[in-house]
Amino acid sequence: MNAPVKPDAIQSGASLSPAEFLRRKAAWRWPEFLFWGSAFALILLLPNRHLLLNEIAILGLFALSLDLILGYAGIVSLGHAAFFGVGAYAAGLLAKNGIAEPVTGLLLSGLIAGCVGFLASFMILRGTDLTRLMVTLGVALIIHELANRLDWITGGADGLLGISLGPILGRFEFDFTGTTAYSYSLTVTFLLFLLARRLVHSPFGLSLKALKENPLRAATIGIAPARRIVAIYTVAAVYAGMAGALLTQTTQFVSLEVLDFARSADTLLVLVIGGSGYLYGGLIGAIAFKLMKDTLSAITPAYWIFWMGAILVILVLIGRDRLIEQLARPFAPLLRALGVRKP
Repeated sequence: MNAPVKPDAIQSGASLSPAEFLRRKAAWRWPEFLFWGSAFALILLLPNRHLLLNEIAILGLFALSLDLILGYAGIVSLGHAAFFGVGAYAAGLLAKNGIAEPVTGLLLSGLIAGCVGFLASFMILRGTDLTRLMVTLGVALIIHELANRLDWITGGADGLLGISLGPILGRFEFDFTGTTAYSYSLTVTFLLFLLARRLVHSPFGLSLKALKENPLRAATIGIAPARRIVAIYTVAAVYAGMAGALLTQTTQFVSLEVLDFARSADTLLVLVIGGSGYLYGGLIGAIAFKLMKDTLSAITPAYWIFWMGAILVILVLIGRDRLIEQLARPFAPLLRALGVRKP
C-alpha cells in the first residue's frame, strides 16, 4: 500500500513534475490581485497625487530591472543608472527628431539601452563580485562623462531641452495633473512585470537561481553561465532603459542627473527596503522609499537624509524579515484565515 503524500511534500514540489511545479509557482495569489488592483484604483482615488505616483511607478520599474540581475543572478551593480540614463536620453533625442509617439519612443529607447547592456555584459563574465562591482560603476562613469562632453547632442549640464511629445497611441494627451502620465507609467510597469514574472518562473529563471546559489555545481549539470548572464543582463538593461524613457516622456526633460551614481544607490536602497529575489521587492520598496523621503523632507528639510540613513541602519540591524514578522504578529489569526502562508 502506497504511503499518502504529505501536504508539505506537495508544497515543496518534491512529488510534482517540473512543469507542474513551475505552474504552481507561477499561479497568482490574492495579495497580488489586491496590490495591482489598488495601484490602478489610485488613478481615481488620489487624483491630486498622480505626479508622485508616477515617480513611484517609474522607480518601481527601475528597481525591478535591478532585481532581475541582483535577486536572480546575484550580480551587484553600482552603475545600473547607466542604462536608465541611456534610455532617458534616447527617448528625448527620438522625440526631438520626429518620433514623438511615446510608445514607439519607449520601445526604441529600451532597445537602445538593451544594446548597451548587451555589450557591457561581456565585461562582467569574468572576475569576482568585487570586479563586477567596479566594472558596472566604471561603465556608468564613462557614459556619464560622455553625456557631459557631448553637449552638442545631450545638452550637457543644461539638459536636453525642447522635448515635445504627442498623444499616447495618438489618443491620450499628457496633462498637467499627471493623470495620463501615471496611467501610462503604471500600465507599462504592469506589462513589463508580467513578462518578468513569466521569465523568472520559467526553466530559464530556475537556472539563474541555480547559478546564483552555486555556479560551479550549475556548470557541472550543463547550465551555461555566460549565456544566461548575458541574457538576463540585457533584459535588465532593456527594463532600466524603458524606465528612463518613461521619466523623460512624462516630464519632457532629461539631464545628467539621470546618470548620477545617486540614482543607482537609491535603487539599491529600494531593494534593501523591499527585498530582492521576488520581483515585488522593488515595487514595495519604491513605495516605501518615496513615501519616507517625502515625509521626512517635509518634516525636517535639512536633516531628512540623516533620518533616512538611521531608518536603513535600524532596518539592517534588526532584519527586514524579522521586523515584518513582528509587525504582522497581531494579525496572524486573520492572515491564517485568509490562507496566507510563509513563502
